[in-house]
Amino acid sequence: MKKNNPMKRRRFLTGAGLAAAGATVVATAQAETGNGNGSSFTPQRHSEDRWMDELGISHRAFVDSSTGQGGIAAVNFASNILRAHAMGYGGSDDDYGMIVCFRHASAPFGFNDAMWEKYSEVFVGRTQIHDSNGDPVTHNPLSVERTYGNRDNTVNKLANRGIHFAICNLSTLGMAGMIARVAGRKSDEVYQELVSNAVPNSHFVAAGVLGATRAQEYGYTFMYASDSD
Repeated sequence: MKKNNPMKRRRFLTGAGLAAAGATVVATAQAETGNGNGSSFTPQRHSEDRWMDELGISHRAFVDSSTGQGGIAAVNFASNILRAHAMGYGGSDDDYGMIVCFRHASAPFGFNDAMWEKYSEVFVGRTQIHDSNGDPVTHNPLSVERTYGNRDNTVNKLANRGIHFAICNLSTLGMAGMIARVAGRKSDEVYQELVSNAVPNSHFVAAGVLGATRAQEYGYTFMYASDSD
């Protein structure tokens, strides 16, 4: 059995990674069939992912995040892509299929102000986002402008521009369990409450990391935002 060469893998990752404005950006090529190497791989389609194929006339991008600061960076980079597309190419927001993913520690950004007010202790503990004045954060930081580093890029504004949000279902289940244990409630009840209070243009994916791989099978360029710029 032929083993993978870790040095070759390391060189590939080093060559693919681009450090930009405090974020790690990794671009991936679209999956293609008939690429000349004898591969007959064709991605299987699933009804759960159909929404991904309904976005984007000309371009597709998936901006991933897994930390609180990364979630803030992700909305900024998504906005920057659309702005640059308009300035440099004369394009419009409608040209793009743009997905911002909130998973792991950025998952709380996928829920509205009502959930942040109710479950701020869990959400702040996960995102590690704090008010500069030391006041409790009882609203989604991405629902307000120019306060937490997201400039004027609120989830509502980005949704109105056609950007969609992928929310990690595994993270949501985990948070629901945490909240239920503290409040003495049923986990399923809390989970349904969270799902019913997701931000506009949101879609729950089985897992954020799985959503990232599925998006690439639908031709999305992948970017990972690790920090705010």
